[in-house]
Amino acid sequence: MSQLNPSTSDIWRPPPESPVASDDEIQVWRMNLDRPASEVDEMRDVLSEDETARAARFVFDRHRARFVVGRASLRRILGQYVGMDPRRLEFGYGSRGKPFLRKGSDGDRLRFNLSHSGELALLAVIRARRIGVDVERIREVKEHLRLAGRYFATGEVAALRALPPEVQYEAFFNCWTRKEAYIKALGTGLACPLDGFEVSLRPWEPAALLHVDDDPTAPSEWFMRALAPGCGFAGAVALKGREFRVTCWESRAG
Repeated sequence: MSQLNPSTSDIWRPPPESPVASDDEIQVWRMNLDRPASEVDEMRDVLSEDETARAARFVFDRHRARFVVGRASLRRILGQYVGMDPRRLEFGYGSRGKPFLRKGSDGDRLRFNLSHSGELALLAVIRARRIGVDVERIREVKEHLRLAGRYFATGEVAALRALPPEVQYEAFFNCWTRKEAYIKALGTGLACPLDGFEVSLRPWEPAALLHVDDDPTAPSEWFMRALAPGCGFAGAVALKGREFRVTCWESRAG
């Protein structure tokens, strides 16, 4: 499988004023979802009525604020790509709930995927290709080996069990984010069983799709890249194709 070496020190640079999507470059945006209350109130004005209603359903203020910041940042970033007021963007949703931009400007060719964990969110953008991204905070998980045995492929479970205990949580979330990124790029949701394909997970190995039960050619047809979203987080991006550049940007959309 074609693979760029993973980085443990991705450089999150300031983005250009007017980003341009490409079909051979993955542009990943990092967003801090914890903002001052004054910023959250300002960003709320960017949301649609439906998004405002969804925000209101959150029980906890912190979760509500993070949702507002995430959706407003998504609108502002995508608005920069397509040259539209972020308030005017219209989203549609696939059968699995994955959002897409309705036709207008270049929005019908722009592809994106958003993931968040705690105060951090990642947005991956590319043209004309389905893409998946995932981020997770690395943390202790009760009975992580039992969970791996339930959800991971046999080879992944064996690789995880063979690792020293002090790196098993990192490896667990390496595996989880890579599997999630692949499934999100497929667009099939949990219709694709998590134990039906295998990814790399050891901290020193490149991210890779290693095996797919019902598609032996898939590992040679998919690109997967580990991301370094920040200290204590694991991340990955995946899409079908041979080789892609990856650019990491720190969002100023807020």
